Amino acid sequence: QVHVTEAGGGSVRAGRFMVLGCEVSGSRLQTNSIAWFRQAPGKERELVVRVRNSGEVEYGGGGVRGRFAVSRDASDSKNVLNLEMSRLRPEDTARYSCNAEGVTFGDWDRPSPFNSWGQGTQVTVFT
Repeated sequence: QVHVTEAGGGSVRAGRFMVLGCEVSGSRLQTNSIAWFRQAPGKERELVVRVRNSGEVEYGGGGVRGRFAVSRDASDSKNVLNLEMSRLRPEDTARYSCNAEGVTFGDWDRPSPFNSWGQGTQVTVFT
């Protein structure tokens, strides 16, 4: 079973900094990518950033490039992706959700794909 757990969020003044954390855990799994998505009221969910095992980092739209960065901790059996958000703007207000994709290995190491989501966390940027 795969667990995706987010940490962080809340309200912050425009121009400030905030970090969201996402931890992917479970037994006998291989995580191929971890991504942050966000959805603002009345808008579709959009990709913020995706990090693949290859190291490739893909940023979505929404003006986050240059303001948002990621750091990944895969040490000591951890699998954590931190989203570091700088110079936050009111338009960054949204519910942020973490997504992980990969495979789990069952009996006889049989691989099964997974695509799992965290519960989401609200980020509100005020002026």
